[in-house]
Amino acid sequence: MSEVSDAATATNSDQLDSQAISLPVALQQPFQSALSSLTTDRAVSRLWKKDATFWTNHDEAKWLGWLDIVDRELANLAEYESFASEVRREGFADVVLLGMGGSSLGPEVLGEIIGSAKGAPRLHILDSTDPAQIRALETAIDIKNTLFIVSSKSGSTLEPNIFKDYFFARVQEALGDKAGDRFVAVTDPGSAMEKAARNQNFRRIFFGDPAIGGRYSVLSAFGLTPAAAIGVDLKRFLALAHAMIEACGADVAPADNPGVVLGTAFGIAARAGRDKVTIIPSPKLADFGAWAEQLIAESTGKNGKALIPVDDEPLGTPEAYSNDRVFVHLTLTGDRDLAQDSSIEALENAGHPVLRIEVKSPDHLGQEFFRWEIATAIAGSLIGINPCDQPDVEASKVKTRELTNAYEKSGALPPEKPVFSSNGIEIYTDEKNADALRQAGAANDLVSWIKAHLSRAGASDYVALLAYIQRNSEHIEALREMRTAIRDARRVATCVGFGPRFLHSTGQAYKGGPNTGVFLQITTAHPDALAIPGYRADFGVVEAAQARGDMGVLVERDRRVMRVHFADGNVDGGLKQLSGAITRALH
Repeated sequence: MSEVSDAATATNSDQLDSQAISLPVALQQPFQSALSSLTTDRAVSRLWKKDATFWTNHDEAKWLGWLDIVDRELANLAEYESFASEVRREGFADVVLLGMGGSSLGPEVLGEIIGSAKGAPRLHILDSTDPAQIRALETAIDIKNTLFIVSSKSGSTLEPNIFKDYFFARVQEALGDKAGDRFVAVTDPGSAMEKAARNQNFRRIFFGDPAIGGRYSVLSAFGLTPAAAIGVDLKRFLALAHAMIEACGADVAPADNPGVVLGTAFGIAARAGRDKVTIIPSPKLADFGAWAEQLIAESTGKNGKALIPVDDEPLGTPEAYSNDRVFVHLTLTGDRDLAQDSSIEALENAGHPVLRIEVKSPDHLGQEFFRWEIATAIAGSLIGINPCDQPDVEASKVKTRELTNAYEKSGALPPEKPVFSSNGIEIYTDEKNADALRQAGAANDLVSWIKAHLSRAGASDYVALLAYIQRNSEHIEALREMRTAIRDARRVATCVGFGPRFLHSTGQAYKGGPNTGVFLQITTAHPDALAIPGYRADFGVVEAAQARGDMGVLVERDRRVMRVHFADGNVDGGLKQLSGAITRALH
């Protein structure tokens, strides 16, 4: 093992986040060869010229507006600063962003890592249709003193629309015909959301760039509008981001280009079977992984190929991992975790690729957004996919729409029958998966079904827990314990996604990537309905339709998938039962 690159320390070195790439001997020559080929092929110049032949020569050129968005947004600073002053002057206590995927995960990172300036409102993110999640948010804010930002590129995405309908009605109850003054839209020009915002007299409308896909949009209005609302110093933030843009510029050699170096490491590692990009952040950067996860998964997971991002998986000893990993250790200056550092060093010494990035300050996050965007574009080219489309995200939306439309007409979702039921827990899967599970030993108890399902995870596979339940600290910890037990017993990578938010990010890789995932869906009944104004379906019905639509596409893609359903609505009790079953199944 040796360090083969310490890129991007020459350009603006006093402002630039540092990066070091440490690869095992087997990857060093392929890495250097790939950098040489990128030089010969004028790869960086072609990327900046928006040359679609660098990828698949499909529609990539239409989606590269993110390359120069920082310059354009620097020219818009006055508008953001005016908005920030307006928010301060009004004295809002809270800002709630209603969005999904790229439009919510970037702002979430900014809110959690940079945080609100003194005297600025707190930022809350709603990207879940789970009724308990929505109720928890509503109890955490003063509806009369909250500004809502509705964020949707197309304006036709289901979740932001029903979030807006729900909270607009709640604000109307409190403020009457002044409700529109508490809403701001971030959307593409001419979208259905722009029309709704004008009809409902929204306070402001900020426009995105139609040439930027959602997951690449954090440095555009989709990230900067909520950042302005909580008082982030956007002039400094964008200026620092610009330093990384210069370091990744068209005239910078691939070996000296931080984004290209990172993407090349990802690409050659994936070619060697190390396609599980495991993100290990220092404590204060913990939330960055969710944004990077959606960027990587949604961009690369298609045509049977993918980089599978692994976020928030607890660190283990080298013996816990197979040779399908590449580790990214992301640290914030002054935020060292000595135990974490020691574990990373042990992984490096054991022969795993370790990529180290040190972020100088929270305000430098814009540099990392851009570095990782360039890296993802480069990795996409190296593994031979279009990093700009997301066909399987659309497939899940279609399935969900079919189910919710059926409910609007009949008042019920199509019936389904469990393959197993006991003590408030039901198991659902399709006939093919059910037959395979029975052949693997599934019988008349929950443990046998879990054991049969997890036994299907082999070398270079991964297990993903897809939980359509409230995302709170208790549930996150319960799922973390389950995934750690699975990782340590099976030596496979593990992922956790909370539905429906993961559908707009990692869901693409799960369905469009290689058939190496073993999926365990977790759903719950909702005894207490939470109505959506203007709809027959309530939020619980929508969440159920999203889970069933998700599973339907996984089945169509011939994935190994099974759903555990808490039929009595007792999530805490159901998770305890499931955890116990997993523990017994693994021993």
